[in-house]
Amino acid sequence: MIQIRNLSKSYRTPAGRHYVFRDLDLDIPSGVSVGLIGRNGAGKSTLLRILGGMDRPDCGQVRATGRISWPVGLASGFQGSMTGRENVKFVARLYAAKHELAEKVAFVETFAELGKHFDMPIKTYSSGMRSRLGFGLSMAFDFDYYLVDEVTAVGDASFKAKSARIIEQKRKHSQFLMVSHNLAEIRRFCDAALLLGRDGVRYFPLIDEAIAAYQKDEDVQVV
Repeated sequence: MIQIRNLSKSYRTPAGRHYVFRDLDLDIPSGVSVGLIGRNGAGKSTLLRILGGMDRPDCGQVRATGRISWPVGLASGFQGSMTGRENVKFVARLYAAKHELAEKVAFVETFAELGKHFDMPIKTYSSGMRSRLGFGLSMAFDFDYYLVDEVTAVGDASFKAKSARIIEQKRKHSQFLMVSHNLAEIRRFCDAALLLGRDGVRYFPLIDEAIAAYQKDEDVQVV
């Protein structure tokens, strides 16, 4: 279970302080993969970054029973002058046992399908290549919760299909918290949903109930 208590997050703007969340209390139950839906700017990615420890709230606490991944596909955490292989080795040394190092590097090299670019500096990568490397790196490790932000939109049809397959495999033992504007993906990979809307953050145990509420709140047609 993930418990969020009294969490607030805000940013300074020219028009004054903007609150993304204010005194948020939320329980995400165990054994359930959850999709995050809502309009652009509602705070979906911000919430994932806070859960993954990549961003700090103004106040409040996040407590979890289990290991939470960094946001899957995160590209901004790579060191640009190091190669893809060197970046993967660096992370693997932090998260894997010494005898697993070669196995993790080989997995990412094969999964990301970067070819010779795997041994070239990250700063030479396109955004798509960075995302593929980041996704493969995340999938190389076992977490209780995977945080996914639009990552399945990366790559050609073959890479997308491969990404979907490994998510399905991981879901047998782990939970996913997923942001995607593709609601068909949310329906496919998630059991429940969080709607980040005009009435705050609401948990729905059924995906279609959340989508119907989103459609009503935002006056949009959802397929």
